[in-house]
Amino acid sequence: MTRHVPIWLDRFPKSRRPSYPKLRGESQTDVVIIGGGLTGCACALSFAAAGVKCVVVEADRIGAAATAGSIGLVREDFDASLMNHASAYGLRAARLLWQGMRRASLDLQAAIRRFEIRCDLVPQELLRLAPRQGDAGKQLEREYRARREAGLDHSWVTAAALKRETSIDASVAIRSRGAALDPYRACLGFASAAAARGAAIFEHSSVRRIRVKRKLVEIATASGSIQADAVVVATGASLADLRALRRHLRPEQGYAVVTEPLPAAVRRELGRRAAAIRDSAVPPHTLRWLKDDRVMFAGADQPPVASRLLDKVLRQRTGQLMYELSVRYPAISGAQPEWAWAFPHDGTVDGLPYIGLHRNFPRHLFAMGQSRHGAATAWLAARVLLRLYRGEPAKGDELFGFSRIL
Repeated sequence: MTRHVPIWLDRFPKSRRPSYPKLRGESQTDVVIIGGGLTGCACALSFAAAGVKCVVVEADRIGAAATAGSIGLVREDFDASLMNHASAYGLRAARLLWQGMRRASLDLQAAIRRFEIRCDLVPQELLRLAPRQGDAGKQLEREYRARREAGLDHSWVTAAALKRETSIDASVAIRSRGAALDPYRACLGFASAAAARGAAIFEHSSVRRIRVKRKLVEIATASGSIQADAVVVATGASLADLRALRRHLRPEQGYAVVTEPLPAAVRRELGRRAAAIRDSAVPPHTLRWLKDDRVMFAGADQPPVASRLLDKVLRQRTGQLMYELSVRYPAISGAQPEWAWAFPHDGTVDGLPYIGLHRNFPRHLFAMGQSRHGAATAWLAARVLLRLYRGEPAKGDELFGFSRIL
């Protein structure tokens, strides 16, 4: 029977899930972080380790929403086209954006080791596929050249080499490096490390209002309020006070399945199973092999559906994803999904996340539209926003904010 809950959440013992209190009363701090997912908790750790007093307020449970539903890849590139962004913003700007993402990928892995966070972190390459014939293959080859010219150490994979490695026919690919992890455990690890360094964390504390005053910002929940120098928004634009940002975001709902363990006879027909795979479908699919001979397959993104329809849509999307997986790997036909779930995420108008400032929102620091780019964007946001808060931006930090599209 298929379990309609993210595998990362389902496999973590309930008895070991940390519990944080609900925000009550009035208090004051340096920075309030709205959102207790991977990005919010990474920001909390970054700020707290730098000696900045901070508070995290989460509407539900730490890491139990979009983070628990994510695939758990640490990418060194954006899920976007460097070539297109070089055309839109200039080659120098595109290089700074992609190089910043690559540094964040390496720094995230180093931070996980430094803070001794146990989240099954392992090296993981990513293959970005396109059909060998037609425009898609040519566009991918141009994208590869643009990345090489920008100084990214990506490699080209021919159709013959890809066939040997993945058993996928008639495609070419760009290979990039990265890692894979359990995103829920990583989030809990960041939260614990942040709390150990003085960060206060509150659950079941949905923010109702953000009010900017002359010298501070006030964040109010149903049972408490906090005054701070600045607020980090590490969630969507669902708050009424942020409605002006909704035109910059495109709410979407993705779906994921995890199969039962594949028998040896099937595994022999699937290639080396060493790299994660992202295809060129619209919307794209991402495939990740798990250590217990299961495959995780995500995609079928669509606009969010009403909650009353979600169960029905989830069953439909589960069948669709299993069919599309069997088209790519016929040997998997007949395998059953053991987990299937939906996860919300926000797209952006230019395909890149928003990390930084917005001219119409004083004392706000934003980290939005990150989910499809992988876990490295959490640490990218944590470092960029800390520098901006301290008034010490690095070269290229301004490119991650809203200014590039305004």
